[in-house]
Amino acid sequence: MSFFLKDNFILESDIAEQLYFNYAQNQPIIDYHSHLSPSAIANDINFENITQAWLKGDHYKWRAMRALGIEEEYITGTASDYEKFSKWAQTVPHTLRNPLFHWTHMELKNPFGITEFLNQDTSRKIYDTTSEKLKSQSFSAKGLLSNFNVEMVGTTDDPIDSLEDHLKIRHDNSKVKVLPTFRPDKIFNIDYGNKFRNYLQKLGELTNITIIDLESLLQAFKIRIDYFDRAGCVSSDHGLSAIPHKGKFGKTDIEKIFKEVLNGNDSKAPEIKESFTYFMLVELCKMYHEKGWVQQFHLGALRNSNAYKVSVLGRDTGFDSVGDYKQAETLSVLLNELETTNKLSKTILYNLNPADTTLFATMTGNFQGEGIRGKIQYGSGWWFLDQLDGMTNQINALSNQGLISTFIGMLTDSRSFLSYSRHEYFRRLLCNLFAEDIRKGFLPNDVTWIGSVISDICYYNAKKYFNLN
Repeated sequence: MSFFLKDNFILESDIAEQLYFNYAQNQPIIDYHSHLSPSAIANDINFENITQAWLKGDHYKWRAMRALGIEEEYITGTASDYEKFSKWAQTVPHTLRNPLFHWTHMELKNPFGITEFLNQDTSRKIYDTTSEKLKSQSFSAKGLLSNFNVEMVGTTDDPIDSLEDHLKIRHDNSKVKVLPTFRPDKIFNIDYGNKFRNYLQKLGELTNITIIDLESLLQAFKIRIDYFDRAGCVSSDHGLSAIPHKGKFGKTDIEKIFKEVLNGNDSKAPEIKESFTYFMLVELCKMYHEKGWVQQFHLGALRNSNAYKVSVLGRDTGFDSVGDYKQAETLSVLLNELETTNKLSKTILYNLNPADTTLFATMTGNFQGEGIRGKIQYGSGWWFLDQLDGMTNQINALSNQGLISTFIGMLTDSRSFLSYSRHEYFRRLLCNLFAEDIRKGFLPNDVTWIGSVISDICYYNAKKYFNLN
């Protein structure tokens, strides 16, 4: 079989090739939402082998292997790194029509230069070749970022993280900006008992604040937001099934039950959770606005569905799916409250359920701001939607309901330093979609003008949106 990743992969016309090679391919990458390890970058580590760089923590690959019936020992278990890679190589031929088939071979081609199919016959050769290259300086963490022309990485960081790795990267004058992202999801877990109280204790110790009520809690968070801001943070992020209901409980009731929880009484915590979460979310969003940060909302995941597997392997091990939560009303209530008080920051909304695609695209149009280009963004295809169909639907919905020309483009949302092929995937698709409109006569045949729009989507819009100049 001839290798399928030709130069014109996804590009179905000469116009698409012109748009991609002249206006998209060489634009730097601003990866404004990822789960890369700042420690790996700060210490400029070299991965021991391709399994460590590629399979560790990759839920997409794990789910595919499980679907093939491969034993967990070879996925998250105690099998050797080569045994795990060999089982992945056995899986790859079965992933045809899944984006993993494309991503796998794109990531082998760039950066490793491998242009043959991964399967059981080639697994040993590819494992040895890639693992040897990963030992060199050009394939270190920073070397890989440089290879992919990454200009900025936004990591995902808990409020109590020290950010020492970010500070080290900054002092090293790294060519790549590695900026923390404030992700305070754990504060919403008021019904987690001692885990919640232990978290508050750590927050209090870190900020020298004795947390005894809502005021002291918010004071502690303000201190941490100030700290993140000094460390270069430009955005926050929230992973929620949906924006919580404002609920029937006011601040007085929330305060009373919060104090009870602090004192070890959790009986009313589940009852108050949504109101507490909404209250904290609003207060945090006001703080983000003061800093001029972008706020991100990832909505719609049904997490840790397989309770038995989660009890054995732990949370976030690949047992998540699309949820069918109601999104519109509560999202509108939150944005309205912030808009009414003039505290609505630049906001990116990501949906996971494709049934909500038009909902999210239209919601952005309700809250745009004077003097800010694309203030409220409909975020790129996320998680289960970052494949060709999902990205196409997101682009089309935004084009139909908003302004695609203001879009801030793609991100990796990945833990792997090899995932930057997803930007290439997105850029090729974007160029092909515009080229098809030109070919059909839906857009003028003005490659220079359309190309400038594509360059904005791939790079310049995000650079301006996050104030990276």
